[in-house]
Amino acid sequence: MKVYIDIQDKRWKKYSIDFMRACRVAGHIGGASRMAQVSIILTDDEHIHQLNRQYRHIDRPTNVLSFELGDPELLGDVYISFDTVMREVDGDPQKFVAHAMHMAVHGTLHLLGFDHIDDEDAIVMQSHESVAMQEMGLGDPYGEQQKTDQSMARRGWVRALGRGILYFVCGMVGALGFAPYSMWGLTILAIGLAYAMTRSSGGFWRGMWRAAPFGAGYALVMFGWMINAIFVVPDLREQFAIWTVPALMGIALAGAFIFALPFAIIQKNPGNHAQRPFLFAAAWTFVLWMREWILTGFPWNPLANIMINVMPVANSMSLWGAMGLTFILVGIIASVVEFISSRGRAWAPFLFFAFVLAGGAMWGAHQCRTINQTPNNIRIRIVQPARPQAQKMTRAAAMDNLKHLMTLAQTPGVFDLIIMPETSYPFALTADDWDDFGIGTALKVPVIIGSLYIDNHHVYNSLVVANRAGRIDQIYHKSHLVPFGEYAPLHGLLPSPGMLTSGRGPEIMHIATGNGDFIFAPAVCYEIIFSDSLVPDNVTPMAIVNITNDTWFGRTPGTYQHLDMVRRYAIESGLPVVRANYSGISAFVTSLGVVTKELGIGVSGVLDASVGGAHMTPYRRVGRDGWMIILLIVSIVGVGLGRQTNRRQ
Repeated sequence: MKVYIDIQDKRWKKYSIDFMRACRVAGHIGGASRMAQVSIILTDDEHIHQLNRQYRHIDRPTNVLSFELGDPELLGDVYISFDTVMREVDGDPQKFVAHAMHMAVHGTLHLLGFDHIDDEDAIVMQSHESVAMQEMGLGDPYGEQQKTDQSMARRGWVRALGRGILYFVCGMVGALGFAPYSMWGLTILAIGLAYAMTRSSGGFWRGMWRAAPFGAGYALVMFGWMINAIFVVPDLREQFAIWTVPALMGIALAGAFIFALPFAIIQKNPGNHAQRPFLFAAAWTFVLWMREWILTGFPWNPLANIMINVMPVANSMSLWGAMGLTFILVGIIASVVEFISSRGRAWAPFLFFAFVLAGGAMWGAHQCRTINQTPNNIRIRIVQPARPQAQKMTRAAAMDNLKHLMTLAQTPGVFDLIIMPETSYPFALTADDWDDFGIGTALKVPVIIGSLYIDNHHVYNSLVVANRAGRIDQIYHKSHLVPFGEYAPLHGLLPSPGMLTSGRGPEIMHIATGNGDFIFAPAVCYEIIFSDSLVPDNVTPMAIVNITNDTWFGRTPGTYQHLDMVRRYAIESGLPVVRANYSGISAFVTSLGVVTKELGIGVSGVLDASVGGAHMTPYRRVGRDGWMIILLIVSIVGVGLGRQTNRRQ
């Protein structure tokens, strides 16, 4: 560490005080880099009184003032008053030297982000000061009182508990921006408050510990609905009900780690007011990107989804995807907090994010006005049987369900193609069934239907395309399997009913109808939540066909959120989506993310419509990973410019 000494009061020259050593010891204990620089200004009461009044609005002198630059190398300035320090030791020259060294240690730790505003932080900072002073052979400035003051420790724990509860509440409220609540304003306020409580430095793991309750509350409200699947089928309920509480705890713990990461990153590398919004936005978006991969991925509810009903803003995702809109929203939240806390000095990040958000909204509004949504000639029928999951578990029930499915499909109407939901064919298919699959023959039109498929002892969750002659033309096997529900992660270490095999990935399928070929990208169930995953490069099919079965989740938030994920994918890809759900919500979704027809949860019936409006989007051209690189570059530039802005100030 480099230490620069500026003696403005000549009285300091009478004493041999090793400020350089004091700063370096404090820097080592506080985690400063080797390239860090500190300036020590040795002044008097008059000067420090002026500074205290001007910058802290306290009209009196003090012993030490620290002015943090927010730069990991240029830490800032420490002002020490000769008069106050001498007065505090009653004029004792020997104590004066030790006390002045203590003030240098204290001020340097302030520059490194340590504080003593609340009792918990004071305990940490004072312990570092004690270690530093004892390392220099100057004794513990706080004596035995700090070690034995249990009441102070208790107050610290009480405050820490209160802060943890506030973080937890912020997390729970933050999840209310998603369907079915859609209170996006509460999400923005909750994340902003949590961010405001996490801006001080103090290390990565300390940041994780502080923000973990936010992540736990956020995850429980957003993902707690998954536990409903345990109780849908009586046999599963008997076997897995005991895992309800451990499952909720697991959701909370996973959320505590995943969603606390952005907060921990800015606490480890706090930067300054102009840098932090870019750091936080990049960290949040990077975590979202990583959620595409962990345990085969679960990127449910990107923050962008809170704006799905604000059509101009939502359609900006056709430009930069959910990751881009998430980056902007997080940046807006953080930059507003920094603008307020800096008293208007950190205006540049807010101006940047607001300008980009407005530009994206203008692009989205243009898309809504100009994309031609004229449907093609192929008339599609969606069948939603809406039978309880428990009624699919016996052969007798399976036959009854198949009869019900066929009866619904034959409802009077005009259609060229029928689409039936995931696993709506109640029996497993094999290679022997390809030439003798009579559903198409019975209905006199081609059929897309979901079924289990067995091949060489492997079981797949599949989308089957059958022609009107009763022959299976193509089969697509689901590639993104649901952890625990469809496969056992961690090599079966944790209990799971899932034993399926994954397919090869995205395909384009063709099916001949009476009004021409229908060209589509298949998606089984939650595959559609994976950004940029369903359509091969440089291909624009007529639509995406998403077959799913949300019976497991009933009327919980997850069913509504799944539909919003479909709408988001339609916008990103520029492709309409035909969604057949076993129990609801089935829907026709335009390439602008608008639901034109739907069948609600538990409603048995059919939907008839045609689709159109397929187009190539900038997001699909660049791709998910390409946009992640662009966002990281923007963040790096923003952090660099923020550093330069801070230096000029």
